Amino acid sequence: MEHNLQHTVALLERTPAVLEALLRDLPDPWTRGTEGEGTWSAKDIVGHLIHCEQTDWMPRARRIREDGETRAFDPFDRQGHCEAIREKSLGQLLGEFAEIRARNLAELRSWHLQERDLALKGRHPALGTVTMRELLATWAAHDLNHLHQMARVMAHQYREAVGPFRAYMGVFACDGHSAG
Repeated sequence: MEHNLQHTVALLERTPAVLEALLRDLPDPWTRGTEGEGTWSAKDIVGHLIHCEQTDWMPRARRIREDGETRAFDPFDRQGHCEAIREKSLGQLLGEFAEIRARNLAELRSWHLQERDLALKGRHPALGTVTMRELLATWAAHDLNHLHQMARVMAHQYREAVGPFRAYMGVFACDGHSAG
């Protein structure tokens, strides 16, 4: 499927509601459980999504519009959310994510991007030249990536409880959201 800006925005605007429906008022073992040392919980993933809204997607889109390829994107700190979420409840994080995502999408819509704007190029510090279209498509795919990760992490909490049914549960066979 080719990138379509309206389809991208339609997906991005739904992610906060999906997280709200899935996570609000769940018992802590579902939202704080991980897959082991050094892995993220559902709460961590929400924190990461907030951090991305603040420091990744729109700042990089602005950089493309303002500087093109002349100035590389700032490096992204994948663990940058850890300290910021420590004292916040999941409910607070869900509200914060919904608010910042709505603001970011309102700004994106205000740009009235055309085909020529989607072809604008920026410079990623590791990947080199990327287009606005690629950045925005990746934003949507990133949401889906982390929704998948969240489902996997939450399912992991019942990895042993499902007993022999585990043989039929593909979620337990997944090697992780970052696997190549």
